[in-house]
Amino acid sequence: MSILKISNLSHRYSLTWAIRDINLEINQTGIIGLLGSNGAGKSTTMNIICGALKQSEGRVEINGIDLQKEPERAKREIGFLPQILPLYTDLTVDEYLHYCAELRLMKPSVIHAAVEEVKEKCQISHFSNRLIKNLSGGYRQRVGIAQSIIHKPQLVIMDEPTNGLDPNQLIEVRKLIQEIGKERTVLLSSHVMSEIHLLCREIIMIEAGRVVFSDTIDAFNNYLRPNSLLVYLENPPAEAELREIKGITGVEYMSERKLRIFFDNGQNVEERIVERSVHNGWRLKEISLEKGVLEDVFKQLSTQILQN
Repeated sequence: MSILKISNLSHRYSLTWAIRDINLEINQTGIIGLLGSNGAGKSTTMNIICGALKQSEGRVEINGIDLQKEPERAKREIGFLPQILPLYTDLTVDEYLHYCAELRLMKPSVIHAAVEEVKEKCQISHFSNRLIKNLSGGYRQRVGIAQSIIHKPQLVIMDEPTNGLDPNQLIEVRKLIQEIGKERTVLLSSHVMSEIHLLCREIIMIEAGRVVFSDTIDAFNNYLRPNSLLVYLENPPAEAELREIKGITGVEYMSERKLRIFFDNGQNVEERIVERSVHNGWRLKEISLEKGVLEDVFKQLSTQILQN
């Protein structure tokens, strides 16, 4: 059974389509990054998944439950951490978490234990009786995360969860998100590419209201990679000798021993370089496929879809 299944999802504001025919299926736990430039349709998609916005067309299922047909039951499976934290700062941490548990329609008999468990998980037990307005930004973020998982949902949606944190707070909140990702599915929206790279196993990218990429982080890195190899040779040959190898289209000497070698698709160039190096004594030390930088891939994908 899918944890999240989106079928032909579309929504428009007045005459403008914010998203169009989005299809997604997530079947396992872990952290999945949701990427997209401003106005791409990320927030609209997240609001629909959370049940805060009714779509114009399409269907959303949470753990096999149709969100439109059984909204209350489906929302029991969803946790949400919006970019602007939904905190009542004049409440203590305990008061706020009890209130959130009641909003989630949890049974009164289990609320106290759930609050204690989530406080321990988020490392905020020592602030139980402190007013939220007296907490630092990092601990407020932890309280926000705590409310999103107090009812043990299958799907947790986080919108820019580390925004505005200092470096120490950032590290701790990342660790917490990683722990949550071991037990449930986290859909994490962020504009920080390094954040996505560190935390996520898969990426979904939305541009101009459509899904333009959905695959692993490695596939995203390699999606628009150049056809080039980075090669380190202790005893490099002349350029003409390298160009004799079938499939090589160009050679660039980056330093005395480090080269960038361009090649045609479908050619076993790496194997040929290794064989020639052994035969001719080039003393090959390193050979690797050159990968695109994460930010560059994002930019190129964005440009491609906007031009189509």
